Amino acid sequence: MKTRFYSKLSNLNFITSEKINRKIGIKNIKWVIENTFFKFFNQKIKIKNSKTDFFEIREEMTRAEISHLMAFIFVLFFCFYYSLKINIVFGSMIFIINILMNLYPSLLQQQNKRRIDKFTKRHLLRE
Repeated sequence: MKTRFYSKLSNLNFITSEKINRKIGIKNIKWVIENTFFKFFNQKIKIKNSKTDFFEIREEMTRAEISHLMAFIFVLFFCFYYSLKINIVFGSMIFIINILMNLYPSLLQQQNKRRIDKFTKRHLLRE
């Protein structure tokens, strides 16, 4: 976390357009996470009251985002291996599940970090 590489990753944005985020269904993933058992997974990323430390939440989001990206890349190798060596349908199923369980949550974290950055920037300008 104390490296330049982590600093670059903490400001990573694959998709900066809200229009594209809507088209690929990030809003649907957000709904699923907020309204199913997934909401209980990372309780550190939650705004509890007006005294919430947004910088701390952003750091936790960055950790979650990087973890999901690493998991996505790791599982991607298995997808290709299973597609080539075992069965392309099985590899494709793992790939689709990997996108839903790792890539989309990472993209959602990036979107949320942009929202927090915009909020904190606006808040700091008022002070």
